[in-house]
Amino acid sequence: MTGAAGGLGAPVAQLLREAGAHVTGIDRAECPACDASVLTDLSDDAALASLSGELAAHPPDVLVNIAGVMRFGLHEDQPIDALAMCYRVNLLVPAVLARAVAGPMRERGSGQIVNVGSVLGAIPYPWFAAYSSSKAGLAALSQALRRELAGSGVFVTHINPRAAKTPFNSAQVNRFLELTGMKADEPDWVAARIARAIVARAGTHNIGAMERIYAALNAIAPRIIDSGLAGQVRKARAEFSQS
Repeated sequence: MTGAAGGLGAPVAQLLREAGAHVTGIDRAECPACDASVLTDLSDDAALASLSGELAAHPPDVLVNIAGVMRFGLHEDQPIDALAMCYRVNLLVPAVLARAVAGPMRERGSGQIVNVGSVLGAIPYPWFAAYSSSKAGLAALSQALRRELAGSGVFVTHINPRAAKTPFNSAQVNRFLELTGMKADEPDWVAARIARAIVARAGTHNIGAMERIYAALNAIAPRIIDSGLAGQVRKARAEFSQS
């Protein structure tokens, strides 16, 4: 599991262990909730290639991509290196690791690839352009892999949580949530639903009833969502456009 030492990764790891899994955490820090830890930096090309090779040689029963990078603010103000890191960790890394295990899992006739995205990938929000688009890409990757691997015994699970109350959120993100009235869930509550979806081998699972409705509306009638977000956008623009 990538991101296993994080605010969502750690409780998910613990819950999967309680369900009987042997969990190896992949992160820059030790994961106390895991059975074993692989310390690596997914932003480093050599480290990613080494990890990919190891996973290809010894494919796990389940690969869980939960590591993520948040970018908040006007897109025009984002540094290029920060954008690159956002797309790398949120989309390139899961794609590379899924590539490593897909073939071996297919040959074995069993396995599961889990990609943890975000509701903001299904309902792209202003001030989250890079994050939303990277998570939208992860959704497309997951759907394409599911179709490629159909009938092979390899399952692809894509989970979209809402915001969670973790250190992943900066002070500005928390202020945005407050201004717009967006719900942030307790990490343990989110982790329980992620773990449940993994164990159930769900396909795509959006956490939150209203978010599922909004995601469907955004796909078929995005102007309705534009209108619904207009008030939130005005509040955010007044506070953040000059920051």
